[in-house]
Amino acid sequence: MQKEKKQVRIGMIGYKFMGKAHSHAYRDVPFYFDTNVEPVMQAICGRNEEAVKNAAQKMGWNSYETDWRKLIARDDIDLIDIVTPNNLHSEIAIAAAKAGKHVFCEKPLAITLEESKEMLKAAEENNVLHVINHNYRFTPAMQWAKKIIDEGKLGKIYHVRAKYLQDWLMDPDSPMVWRLSKEVSGSGAHGDLAAHSIDLARFLAGEFKEVCGILETFIKERPMTKECTSDETSGKVDVDDASLFLARFESGAVGTFEATRFAGGNRNGNRIELNGEKGSIRWNMEKMNELEVYLHEDEPGLQGFRSIHCTEDVHPYAGNYWPPGHIIGYEHTFINLIADMLNAIDNRDKMEPNFEDGVRNQAVLAAVAESSETKAWVSIEDLID
Repeated sequence: MQKEKKQVRIGMIGYKFMGKAHSHAYRDVPFYFDTNVEPVMQAICGRNEEAVKNAAQKMGWNSYETDWRKLIARDDIDLIDIVTPNNLHSEIAIAAAKAGKHVFCEKPLAITLEESKEMLKAAEENNVLHVINHNYRFTPAMQWAKKIIDEGKLGKIYHVRAKYLQDWLMDPDSPMVWRLSKEVSGSGAHGDLAAHSIDLARFLAGEFKEVCGILETFIKERPMTKECTSDETSGKVDVDDASLFLARFESGAVGTFEATRFAGGNRNGNRIELNGEKGSIRWNMEKMNELEVYLHEDEPGLQGFRSIHCTEDVHPYAGNYWPPGHIIGYEHTFINLIADMLNAIDNRDKMEPNFEDGVRNQAVLAAVAESSETKAWVSIEDLID
């Protein structure tokens, strides 16, 4: 007789792009992963009742709320999943932690470093699981890269080279959205895109020591949308369109980072390369199942990057899906992360990436912003302490 599984009842706040991705993962994780804990899509929350009701029906949620405070207060909710705009992350996460709920939060963790520290403090003081959604860590290729590096196959890491390029805001007539308001988003491409590159770099190469960078805004005003309540016909863009910075790591490695939403022809160009004394790896999210590896020990005449198709049973997570060579996609990065989160809840383990990672990432974001203002190198530890 099959043992009855434990359940974790999910309350998700927000229901658009990331809400759709998270909902899909909750529905599919039991299909691919044999976890002892089963996610129950208990309730979804949004301010527009008609829209959130439709989202609940479409995505498979059992109920809905229009006030996140009521959702957190419900005794049939075990975990709060935050997929709201960035300015709401802190208040919701702290309230959820104080109510004894586990917290799963979208990135960046907050709009300021101080807010992120308060979120971590609340989660730790209330002994709840805390997780930040850096889903790109959870591709089989990035997990395999981590294994290669940890086993010393690349030797000492010299360079980290990362860029995250998109182009969806290049049209100056594209209207104002919440991602273009500092009050709501905290930053532009920097927090939206560079945050992912920072997390992957920390995952693979360790902690940042100091950074020096610039933030640039190309289009400083945009037309308002019809939904805006303001009478103004245009709105001020007060976040960056592009982020570029240099970095030194605690390990001695150096890095270059670029994030922009103005790189024509790049729909989702999330790429990272690491060069070490014994070899190199490089990865491109748009070809997420492939990891390119170069090993200097290969004999002359055969040296060069080889393309590893990370779909074999030996590659992390891949064995839960299809036969070798049958690729998985973007949505599976969320499934992999949530499977690990359910196991952490079951085993009462710490989960990574968590709010500690969120604070570390936020410190790098803040240091680059400070450097852009002061035109000087900024120490990460000075901001963490």
